[in-house]
Amino acid sequence: MVNSYSGRRLYGYAGKILYVDLAKKKVSVKPTDPELARKFIGGKGFVAKLLHDLLPPKIDPLSPDNVLVFATGPLNGTIWPGTKNIVGAKSPLTNIYMDSYFSGGFGAELKYAGYDALVITGRSDKPVYLWIDDASVEFRDASHIWGKSTYETYKIVKEELGDVTVKVVCIGPAGENLVRFATIDADVHRQAGRCGGGAVMGSKNLKAIAVRGSGEIEVAKFDELLKLAEEFSEVLKKTPDTKACSELGTPSYVPFANDEALWPYKNWQDQVFNEAVNEYRAETQKEKLWVKHRSGFGCCMCCEKVGVIRKGPRVGEVVHGIEYETVGLLGVSCGYADLDALAYANFLCDYYGLDTISTGGVIAFAMECYERGILSKEDVGGLELKFGNYEAVHKLIELISFRKGIGDILAEGVKRAAEKIGKGAERYAIHVKGLETPAWGVRGAPGMGLQYATVDRGGCHQRGWPIMYEVAGLALYDGTTVERLSIKDKAKCVKMEQDFTTAHGTLVQCDFTRFGTSPKYFYTALSLVTGWEIDFNEFMKIGERVWNIIRMFNVREGVTRKDDTVPRRFMEEPLPSGPVKGHRLTLEDFNKMLDEYYKLRGWDEEGKPTKEKLRELGLL
Repeated sequence: MVNSYSGRRLYGYAGKILYVDLAKKKVSVKPTDPELARKFIGGKGFVAKLLHDLLPPKIDPLSPDNVLVFATGPLNGTIWPGTKNIVGAKSPLTNIYMDSYFSGGFGAELKYAGYDALVITGRSDKPVYLWIDDASVEFRDASHIWGKSTYETYKIVKEELGDVTVKVVCIGPAGENLVRFATIDADVHRQAGRCGGGAVMGSKNLKAIAVRGSGEIEVAKFDELLKLAEEFSEVLKKTPDTKACSELGTPSYVPFANDEALWPYKNWQDQVFNEAVNEYRAETQKEKLWVKHRSGFGCCMCCEKVGVIRKGPRVGEVVHGIEYETVGLLGVSCGYADLDALAYANFLCDYYGLDTISTGGVIAFAMECYERGILSKEDVGGLELKFGNYEAVHKLIELISFRKGIGDILAEGVKRAAEKIGKGAERYAIHVKGLETPAWGVRGAPGMGLQYATVDRGGCHQRGWPIMYEVAGLALYDGTTVERLSIKDKAKCVKMEQDFTTAHGTLVQCDFTRFGTSPKYFYTALSLVTGWEIDFNEFMKIGERVWNIIRMFNVREGVTRKDDTVPRRFMEEPLPSGPVKGHRLTLEDFNKMLDEYYKLRGWDEEGKPTKEKLRELGLL
């Protein structure tokens, strides 16, 4: 379907939004609002706007009142390479806005079925899965797959539908058991990993969603888009940053992270772990673990690495090649350097449906509490919960997934777990706004600290990555360069990164496609698909608009300046080793950056968007 906007055809969109009420087992379809499309583009923009408008304040994220939104962008389902998928809701982990990207063809298939977004409300009275087959939407009984792993669920649903090309997203036992950092899994080895979307699906008794479509997406200037897509594909193959990602994946960051003292050894007690570098680096994984490369939907980069477990109780099982973040949190932060042990831990998280970042974060937190005497051996069910004990890591993953013993407390995430444990445990809970921080340190990278503090969903590296400017030495979009340990221009750096990655997210474009490539490719592709004339400045303004409506959502949920902060460890404990030994992010420096950031954003001193800024962005 093609809509219109101001008398013009709405190219690049399927033209409809599908609304599903699980409680009433009812389905409705509404036209995609052309103004929504022009102002918010799609993807992250659609998720943000729909959640802002549909969710009342202060609802329990695990109640039927929460809304789950899967959204596409105008580039999804076209010939443009490197598009992904996005899902959003109110997070059960942070109690604020969440969205999470994932790979695979789900979004493209949803558009082929005729929908730009899928909005799910209510709670089913029994386990179900959705079967979307073009205009047909069925509520199918899922009682026989409730309790099954993500691997098993994916296979069973496809077999039942008799079509291996059907796109499926699902949850595992962790989502069913409302683990607050449970994932939504797609194509078995890809996840919407962060913030607990799997728990939201579980709370709705929604085990899976399958979709098949037969439609097409009409674009405004196909021949020009094809030419640009071919050029961009060649750039992705040849640009050093994207080429490295294609050949070696994110584990290629391992030596850099250790050499620059950036990764989380023993729950961030240090940021150097020399013994782990050779064990976890991409070249070792390539030799000992990987068996093939895979690409995302319509992409030429093949950055996904597929491995096979060689040791332990699940020898021969396929495991997604171990990403840098999983290396950092599920391996380094837990204090061990053993590729086989980490591969098995990675497999267990994927199998049960757990975020490897948050899982590693809560386990490392528990290990530090155990070593400091805050948790006793009795508290943890007799486990020897010391750093380096990967067998304890494996056991805890299962306990967390099924909420058994100490796993029931850890399934709440580090913030809630620390509050329940007490006895000073809060100091060792490394998170921002309840979201466990990823594997990039801020002591020695102050801009990254400001980034974590101000990100829309809590501690996150995917909504801006200042490290590539302050540590790797790249120039900002306007040519500005920054010094690593200085706070000068870090607020500007963070704002620009956030605005660009948010605009990028409205296209649901993979992060890796922007490293070392020109921003012009993205807003030009958007222009060619839609027929709109969009330049760099407007592209950035779109990102700023979406960022601000999310901030409005979070302010409504109670977020203020006091929440825009980083863990005490990063401010009070200097680094004990590495090239920036002795450095920490001081409170004084942090507040200076935050003040400047608020000013650049047009927010007041408490971090609330001013009416003037909202009017400027068309949000009032």
